[in-house]
Amino acid sequence: MQPIEWQPFGEMAIRIQFGTIVCETTQQLITQAMAQIEAQHIPYIQEMIPAYTSLTVIYDAVHLLTNGEMNPAKAMIAQLKACVSIDEGAFIRDEKIIDIPVCYGGAYGPDLDEVAAYHDLTPEEIITRHSTPHYLIYMLGFAPGFPYLGGLDDTIATPRKKSPRLKIEAGSVGIAGSQTGIYPIETPGGWQIIGRTPLQLFQPEKTPPTLLEAGAKIRFVPISAAEFEELSI
Repeated sequence: MQPIEWQPFGEMAIRIQFGTIVCETTQQLITQAMAQIEAQHIPYIQEMIPAYTSLTVIYDAVHLLTNGEMNPAKAMIAQLKACVSIDEGAFIRDEKIIDIPVCYGGAYGPDLDEVAAYHDLTPEEIITRHSTPHYLIYMLGFAPGFPYLGGLDDTIATPRKKSPRLKIEAGSVGIAGSQTGIYPIETPGGWQIIGRTPLQLFQPEKTPPTLLEAGAKIRFVPISAAEFEELSI
């Protein structure tokens, strides 16, 4: 395991860096650290943001200053270090996979045929190769609830579109380079859209507002257009 680095990140955040290797083990370290910090219920920690190889902890520096801490960042790092005890042998390997139903092609996946032609494959082969892996969610970003996924089959990695669309429907599933992801809201974008899920990934009125979270695993399950319409009701 690479050494963990603890650094101030601006005036009200600490970045915990878990090396530089993007892999499932690193994500497990981040997930473990988040759980250990959350278990302490530190009232002045406002948010934790996981990424590919780091965890950023947002805290209330004013609270620490008003309680006599002359160096809030130093005090926060000391408290975080006291919370986090990494044990690679103690990982809880939750094999539960979240199924994401996807209607591929047609009106729901306008770029499926183009992606298939790019790789000299049939649309059915693209669907099979896209829906076979179990994908690890490394982080959420770009748009609320947008999952950055690891595990795309290298044989269907496809460049972004040369001209981005001004409107991509919420639920659209796309490929961009070696990544695949799901658009949680309607937004412009340049990914190759091969399908769409009827699931709502972002519902701001709910707690939590996002369906998915970093550290979880998903798989795409092909469905028909009729099943899509039924699940959309």
